[in-house]
Amino acid sequence: MSEKRRSRWYFGGLSSSAAASITHPLDLIKVHLQTQHEVRMRMVGMTMSVVQREGVLALYSGLSASLCRQMTYSLSRFAIYETVSDQMKDRTHGPMPFYQKVLLGLVGGFAGGFIGTPADMVNVRMQNDVKVPLELRRNYAHALDGLFRVWKEEGMKKLFSGATMASSRGALVTVGQLACYDQAKQLVLGTGAMQDNILTHFLASLIAGGCATVLCQPLDVLKTRLMNSKGEYVSLLHCVRDTAKLGPNAFYKGLVPAGIRLIPHTVLTFIFLEQLRTCCGIRIVT
Repeated sequence: MSEKRRSRWYFGGLSSSAAASITHPLDLIKVHLQTQHEVRMRMVGMTMSVVQREGVLALYSGLSASLCRQMTYSLSRFAIYETVSDQMKDRTHGPMPFYQKVLLGLVGGFAGGFIGTPADMVNVRMQNDVKVPLELRRNYAHALDGLFRVWKEEGMKKLFSGATMASSRGALVTVGQLACYDQAKQLVLGTGAMQDNILTHFLASLIAGGCATVLCQPLDVLKTRLMNSKGEYVSLLHCVRDTAKLGPNAFYKGLVPAGIRLIPHTVLTFIFLEQLRTCCGIRIVT
């Protein structure tokens, strides 16, 4: 008999939250770069600007909303993907084909993106507050305060502003992260050159992070613009047209900082997830 460990449904949310706590400053700088109407600053310049204006702690502005987002968006998509994936493996007694992983990633990511939209919007707003004039700041005290004030001042509908974009981005990120991680790990282990250890997890998650960054960047730019808007965009198409006026590169604005943020976040998430699975996962004896 052999023993395997299986993830619990909430492990993905915990792992993503731990990773977000470390990579949050990179996420904040990415949001600042994407909400520039003209490309005036690069990553290092934007970082220095934030620190000089507001201090080092400003790099952690909106951390509570980021954690709230991970415990809604990431928890949901990981729970759906891992639960269904485990059931499929039990039924077929083998790994899922890659196309099924992609389809499952799309479904889980779309659902998670929709569930996490309110927290995601508050996260974007809190991060962007640092760079706007004092009289225009929203000054949310924390994530729950932001959610309540948006509901009270702008209505329930505004909480799901950009939900289509957030859900679509969530679907692509989940394909890039979860489906590509599963496949990369399967291929690496299949060579027989590496064991199922932290080095394999690092390599597979590095590949997955790169795939996720390239797949979701255009949607990430549009989602950030929609969520940070104060009514200037009447529709998604209007946002696409306005962004397109800046040239094709505008859809990949902040690609490097997005990769610098998303790749480490992906690597840390899967390393934490694998360690949680090993230490606290459900024991399966075969």
